[in-house]
Amino acid sequence: MTLKDVIEQLFAAGANADKAEAREAWRQLRERLGAGDVRSAEPDASTPTGWRVNTWVKQGILLGIRFGDLSDMSSGGFFYFDKDTMPLKPLGLGTGVRIVPGGSAIRDGAHLAKGVICIPPMYVNVGAYVGEGSMVDSHALVGSCAQIGARVHLSAAAQIGGVIEPVGAMPVIIEDDVLVGGNTGIYEGAVVKRRAVIAAGVILTGSTPVYDLPNGRILKPEPGQPLVIPEGAVVVPGARSVSVGAGKDWGLSLATPVIVKYRDDKTDTRTELEQWIR
Repeated sequence: MTLKDVIEQLFAAGANADKAEAREAWRQLRERLGAGDVRSAEPDASTPTGWRVNTWVKQGILLGIRFGDLSDMSSGGFFYFDKDTMPLKPLGLGTGVRIVPGGSAIRDGAHLAKGVICIPPMYVNVGAYVGEGSMVDSHALVGSCAQIGARVHLSAAAQIGGVIEPVGAMPVIIEDDVLVGGNTGIYEGAVVKRRAVIAAGVILTGSTPVYDLPNGRILKPEPGQPLVIPEGAVVVPGARSVSVGAGKDWGLSLATPVIVKYRDDKTDTRTELEQWIR
């Protein structure tokens, strides 16, 4: 049987699965995830979002959590107690990943491609994928199974949410050459297409309506599908007036993301400035 078959059978067995077999299956999957050979979601042009979820990979991660034993992982005078199946990722000079000193953590089972830059403190969780030449800036989070493309800049305090359960749910996807501004939050399986710019302070969730001013439309996720930010969109924080009830009388407004334009030469010139810090 393939590793996929083994994991699906063990997951279906629930608490009755053989512990040793489950731990070994997770060890093999963790190794392949770390190498980037397997991903929790991968490009698929035949789907509406351009991505396909690999449910069995999420099942394997959950097996690793379920059948791990609590272990003392303390190091350097700091105290950590976690499942022994969820160790830190072993990295060396040969990986070509730059990790600046000071308080960052990367779990094994995450993939960081050559040229990735990690600015402390930052965190990359299990099952995540970070593409070549991307930067994970200080206080940024790459959640479980999140997929980050090549040459992406996750600015300071950007939060890319993790989605392990339900196992069939799309994780957050950030495609190539995207700039994610500081103090942003992207959650619940939203998909940000290539070359988009998400300005500082924008919050995107799986159910967030996005107002596309250049095209005069409101982007909403289709039933059973995630929110998709179009290629090259420049998204900024906005507000819309409350039009009913007491909110109207009080003059309240609600925060909402707004696409103000699509990426052009001027936008590219400004975003290219970040190359100097690499």
